[in-house]
Amino acid sequence: MALSKDTLLKIKSLRTRGFSIPEISKELSISKSTTFKHIKGVLVAPEYRQRLLDRRNASKISSERNWNIAKEKAELTIKTLSDKEMMLVGASLYWAEGAKKDFSFSNTDPEMIRTFLAILRKVFGIKNEDLKISLRLYEDLNKTQSLIFWSKTTGVKLDKSTSINILHGSKNGKLLYGMCRIRVRKGGKLLKEIFSIINRVSKLMPS
Repeated sequence: MALSKDTLLKIKSLRTRGFSIPEISKELSISKSTTFKHIKGVLVAPEYRQRLLDRRNASKISSERNWNIAKEKAELTIKTLSDKEMMLVGASLYWAEGAKKDFSFSNTDPEMIRTFLAILRKVFGIKNEDLKISLRLYEDLNKTQSLIFWSKTTGVKLDKSTSINILHGSKNGKLLYGMCRIRVRKGGKLLKEIFSIINRVSKLMPS
């Protein structure tokens, strides 16, 4: 929906007086993305620059405090993980990112890949020789660096013989090392086990 001239003038006026994006958004009941779009090129008056800086610092401090509170709460709530709990985490990850026809799990997040592999090894008894790892890289990414990165992440030695699917175009955002795909050789039995866990969890969920 297009903004009225009056609202546009208010956006510029508030920004000139050092109001932050969240403040303008709240004051005028418009989204932050809309606010951001319309403050481009609007300069904050010199006498209000310190106000804007103070608001940004206050927001950063508040965010850091909330992160610390959330971290402490997580550590108090989750002290250890049983095999059963890790099994549920692994099944949930596969439910979100895994293939349906063969046991294949792909992601660009190294922590997710590392966590999923740890669960496969610890709970399901999968060994490195059971794994087949391949990469999907944009053509402007460095193959050698990507192989080294995913070797460290997966704990599996990757080399020139590793299957790499090259995608046309440039990397998007932070995909510095492309996507890693994990396959389990002869993984049909494991796939059935994972989906049986998923189906069981789904049935136990309250309506």
